[in-house]
Amino acid sequence: MSAKDAEQLAIGFMDVRLRPASEGASLASPGLVQAPSPASTVASPDDRLGEAVSELRRSVAAELLETLGSVSPSFFETIVLDLLHRMGYGASRADLQRVGGSGDGGIDGVISLDKLGLEKVYVQAKRWQQTVGRPEVQGFYGALAGQRANKGVFITTSGYTAQAIEFARSVERIVLVDGPRLAELMIDNEVGISARTVKVPKIDSDYFDEEST
Repeated sequence: MSAKDAEQLAIGFMDVRLRPASEGASLASPGLVQAPSPASTVASPDDRLGEAVSELRRSVAAELLETLGSVSPSFFETIVLDLLHRMGYGASRADLQRVGGSGDGGIDGVISLDKLGLEKVYVQAKRWQQTVGRPEVQGFYGALAGQRANKGVFITTSGYTAQAIEFARSVERIVLVDGPRLAELMIDNEVGISARTVKVPKIDSDYFDEEST
């Protein structure tokens, strides 16, 4: 794949244009071969393709968080459960139930890890703009204690204060997922995300090994 092909791949996905492979490079005169400057390197097509994919992921992650910020709290709770199921929690989607709403006791979802429901993970999902502090995480911990649970996942579209993170680490039964991590997980597990496969050609050196034939 040429450098031009890698650039067109990025543009074809979502109008992302890569930076030139060599910034500030001058054009050589016709008929002359210009040696590359030792201080500047030209990225290979594979490197530029990797850069294109990284730019696409960053752009999609930002758009994804913006989209999550506009959905209803109840639908956000459903999205979180869909993600956790796609990640392998629960034998079937029916094993993940949304219980959020008034009087939910600080629990938005419950995941049954076994058929009899003897082992469960409790979920708190907050579609917030402001940073989640220790009081919210501590309240979730209290809700887990009320359910006699020892596993909890707290997911938000924003972030956590240092005090909230420190508290979660001290109790060792709560996992915190912030907005950037949530977006990455949704992209990796294709929840609310569509993807297409691109075939990148590469020489099959084994095929041209005459000694092995």
